Order: sequence, then structure tokens, then C-alpha cells
Amino acid sequence: MLFNSYTFFIFFAVVLLVSRLIGNWTARKSFLLLVSYLFYAAWNPPFVILLWISTLIDWFVSKTIAATNNRHRKFVFLLISLFVNLGMLAYFKYGTFAIENFNAFSDALGLGLHCGKMDIILPVGISFYTFQTLSYTLDVYFDRIKPWSSFLDYALYVTFFPQLVAGPIVRAPEFLEQCKEPRKGTSSQIGWGLCLFIIGLFAKVVLADLFCAPTVEKVYNHSNMVGFLSAWTGTLAFAMQIFYDFFGYSTCAIGVALCLGFELPDNFRFPYAACGFSDFWKRWHISLSSWLRDYLYIPLGGNRKGPGRTHINLMLTMLLGGLWHGASWMFVIWGGLHGLYLIGEKMLCESSIAKWRIWQSFVGQLFLTLLTFFLVCITWVFFRSGDLTTAFEMIRAMLDPRMIYSFVYAAITPHYSITIAEPVWLGFIDHGYIFIISIASLFLHFRLKNSSFEEYFGKMNILLRAILFALMMYLTFISMGGEDNAFIYFQF
Repeated sequence: MLFNSYTFFIFFAVVLLVSRLIGNWTARKSFLLLVSYLFYAAWNPPFVILLWISTLIDWFVSKTIAATNNRHRKFVFLLISLFVNLGMLAYFKYGTFAIENFNAFSDALGLGLHCGKMDIILPVGISFYTFQTLSYTLDVYFDRIKPWSSFLDYALYVTFFPQLVAGPIVRAPEFLEQCKEPRKGTSSQIGWGLCLFIIGLFAKVVLADLFCAPTVEKVYNHSNMVGFLSAWTGTLAFAMQIFYDFFGYSTCAIGVALCLGFELPDNFRFPYAACGFSDFWKRWHISLSSWLRDYLYIPLGGNRKGPGRTHINLMLTMLLGGLWHGASWMFVIWGGLHGLYLIGEKMLCESSIAKWRIWQSFVGQLFLTLLTFFLVCITWVFFRSGDLTTAFEMIRAMLDPRMIYSFVYAAITPHYSITIAEPVWLGFIDHGYIFIISIASLFLHFRLKNSSFEEYFGKMNILLRAILFALMMYLTFISMGGEDNAFIYFQF
């Protein structure tokens, strides 16, 4: 069931109405748990069993870990949780990938060993709810929290439908504390929650699907034909598409939860205004990046064991973060590039170059922001490309030294014109609106990087705000049509 579907609109309206009619708090939580299972079962009912397995295993394992003082016994039960959760994730998400690479490796060595293909269906959202339930067990193991007393609350935490299939990845204390007292969306919560839902739908349906996705498909499906301008147009389109698609889902999830009285953490804070890559990962997919930091990077040693070990820890964290996104070497390369960026940034920050006063000026900050965005776009090429051939064709076109020289020369030389040979299937209009969306988005991110939508819209004239939301609603509904496009992160 997709947020951008009429089926969900009906489902959400019924859930919101019925939940408000149920007076007893335990009964209301039970109802929300039931509809969360129904929401997930709408994709593939048997996979609800995986949710039950994760929920039950981690509930009882965490209770056992907290009840014993024997460190060896604690560790054994933690291994049980890791084995079950990561085992299911490995089988369903990486089983086919492992077999394909084993067969390719065997062929390369001439061993003649082959494993049969596995027809595995990837359960939607398994990466998200696996990390969420694992964080609870790990927090209990490290004595950060005590096991929760109510199984109903814990099951709802694992399964809460707004963020179940694509995040944000919520930590146990953030959600379970909200289960103590009866919660019902107030009029202000429902009002702002619906506004967030409209913003999220507009971002997904209009900006990501209507404007950006067709250009991305045109360019990346004809990568062997693209020139400099088309390659950059397609990559900028994807940079905007993946942001508005994932930001759209997260914003819808936060809005729906708020209507029900629950507050979920932000997952995006204007990431394309990031000044450096550590700043980028504090703004992009925050719930994942903070999870990797707290449960992988810091346990590996973080930055406590010298520069060399710090660089290794950064690279391992980003490689595994890339692999989390999907069973493909392209995602690993994407993560590896971000690892290199973070290592390079750390080395520069420790050098004398970081002390130059220009970096604190507006011009310096703007330059670093644009450089960060440029390098992030390079990584998006690998994220979007289906294979290395496509990626290298795109990179070759984007970094064509002759075109870069021509653009730089034209910028400093009056009356100099550039002749660009581009494929006829990507015309002036395609280039035009993608660059307009990209520039407008970068300006908005830079303008609001230290603010929030709630603060921004709160300062806006009430009439202008009403007109803006009415326009977003209108454009969203006329753009939906009869086809429901899944969110990109559903495949992860």
C-alpha cells in the first residue's frame, strides 16, 4: 500500500477516525498494531511472519540479556539476535547476489563450480525494520536502556505502519516513551501532520515522478549517446529525484504519525546545503547515518585509535552502508566513494589549509557547499547506473575536459560562444526545467539549512500559506493519474 495511492487515503482516513473513537489507550494501541500488520500484509501477507519472528526473538532475547549478570551468556543471546535478524536479511536480500558472485568467481578461476539460481522475493522494508529491532537489542546489551515492560508497546514500535517500510529508523526510547500515556492527535498536530503529508506527496508525485524521473530514464537508458550537457542534466535530475522521492516518503510518514499523536524524528535537513561530507551525513538519511555511527563506527573504535584506524573505520562503515542499500557492487562503490570523501575531508581538516580564513566567509562557505554537491552528484552516477559501463560512460561525459575548459573560458571571455552537440531526444525543455528545479532546490536548501519547514511556514502569511498548500494539493492530485509509482527506497 503506497502513500501516493487512493487506497491509502481511504485506509488512513478510516484508521484516523476509528483510532480517535477508541477511548481505551491499550485498545487503541492494539488497533494501531493490527492495522500496521494489515498495512504490511497488503504487499505480501506471508512476509508478516518475518516481522513476528524479529519481534518475538528480540523481545525474549533482550529480556534474557537484562536478566543475567553473566557476560558470556549475554553475548551468546546477542549472537542469537544477530544471527536471526541478519541471517534473514542476508538470505532474502543478498542470497541471489552471493550466488551470482560465487558463480562468476568460479568461472574466472575455471573451477566449473556453480550454484543454482534462487528465486527469492525481497520483503519490502526488511532493511529498515531489521535495523530498528536490532537497535533495541543492542541498546539493552550495552545497558543504554532497560527492557520495556509492555510487549504490545514493543510490537507497535517494530511495526508502526507510517515508517515501517522505508523509515525513518526509529530508536526504542524515541518511540516507547510515547506509549506510556494516551496519545491522540491534537487539532494542531493533525493540521500540521496533514500539511507534512501534502508536502511529502507533492515532492514525490510532482517533483520526483512527474518532472525528474522521465529525464533520468532518458539519459541513463541511453548513456552511450550522452554528451556533457545531457549527462549533467540526467544526473542533476536523479539527484533531485532521489531526494524528493525519499524526502517525500519520510515527510509523509512523519505527517501521518503526527496525526495519530506520535512524533517521529526528522530524516532530512536540507542535505544539498551541506558544507562538507560529515555535514552531508548529518542531513541525509539521518536515521541510517546515526545508526551506522552508533552501532558500527563507534564500536569499531571510531576515531579513538589513531588516524589510520579512524580511516579504516570510516571506510568500512560507508562500504557496509552502501551494501545496506542493495545487493549490488554499484552500491558498494557509492559507499566507498563517500568513505574516501570523509577520509579526505578529515585529513584536510587536520591540515593547515583548514585554518585559512576564507573558508569562514560567505564565498568560502558557498564554494565548499557547491563542491560538496558536485562530488555527491558524482556518487549518484554509480548509485543510479545499473553497471560500471553505464557509470563510466556518464562520468566520461560529465568530466569531459574539453567541455569544462570551454565553459570556464566562456565565463571569463566576452562574446565567446559554445557549440554543444547533444542527442535530439533530450531537448531544450528537458534541460531547462531540470536546471530550474535544481537551482531552486539548492537555493531553498541553502536558505533553510539552519531552519525547518515548520518554522518557515509558520512565518508565512496565512493566506499565502493556504494558497501554496492548495496549489500543491491540486498539482499532486492531477499528477497522480491511475499509476502508483513505488518509492525508490522500497527496494532497499
